[in-house]
Amino acid sequence: MGPVTVQFSTPSIDFMGPRKITGGLSLLVVFASVLLLFFNGLSFGLDFTGGSLVELQFFEEPNLEVIRSTLVTAGFPDAVVQAFGAPTDVVIRLAQDNAPKAGDAVFSALQGAGFELELLRSEFVGSAVGEELREQGGLGLLLALGIVMLYVTFRFQFKFSIGAVVALVHDVLIVLGVFALFGLNFDLTVLAAILAVIGYSLNDSIVVSDRIRENFRIMRTDDSAHVINCSINQTLSRTIATSMTTLLVLVALLIFGGELIYHFSLALTVGVAVGTYSSIYVSSNLLLLMNISRDDLLTPEKEDDLDDRP
Repeated sequence: MGPVTVQFSTPSIDFMGPRKITGGLSLLVVFASVLLLFFNGLSFGLDFTGGSLVELQFFEEPNLEVIRSTLVTAGFPDAVVQAFGAPTDVVIRLAQDNAPKAGDAVFSALQGAGFELELLRSEFVGSAVGEELREQGGLGLLLALGIVMLYVTFRFQFKFSIGAVVALVHDVLIVLGVFALFGLNFDLTVLAAILAVIGYSLNDSIVVSDRIRENFRIMRTDDSAHVINCSINQTLSRTIATSMTTLLVLVALLIFGGELIYHFSLALTVGVAVGTYSSIYVSSNLLLLMNISRDDLLTPEKEDDLDDRP
């Protein structure tokens, strides 16, 4: 008896069927994110605003309100006191107009008030440095999107580049909207996470776009929605496997990684989930809106070749 061959059929999910619904949902979420950024704004960390950050470890779990009142009495009325990781760990943030040695002064004030504690770290970022980092971070995002557009244009076609860049902007705005909605701390680690999201989402979009280009050249049909549907279905197993394994790692970091990388992990988790969605629905949806066809992907014949024909 010969070997038994098991054949697995490609899923036949009609992704482009509800494209008007998914397109409307994407527009709604992006619009809400823009409104949140406009009205709430981002809660920039010390990396961008400047100021002092002091991390303290108390021998016993402290009362945060008592710490706040002690700091107000000591001349730090704008101090933000937060629990950090373990119940005995506390982070204190001070505005940018405090001196570089404000961390030592905070430690001395609490020690003088009778608290038993240890100074774990004290950081200071000047306001000029923070403003420069904020500007450079924004320019870095714009530069990354511009390079992506050029790369996809040269590798595929201009319509593909528009779809890819709009999908990336969609992903970035939603991640920023989540941080604006909950007032989460936005620092350099979160900016690094957003740049990583751009790379991840672009990779997903390129895989799908590559298959769409191949199928337009192979499949003899003028139905662009059918070609895109087949392409997404053919890459679906790869997309799910990549996204799920990545999300498993990120969720583990989110739960067990601690406060230090919490916002970094959260930005990546949201970005990877949204990036997987956008690589299927946003970029492909835009290709249909721009009337992508087989003719767009054919190599134009040279005039010399046409003249040589009999």
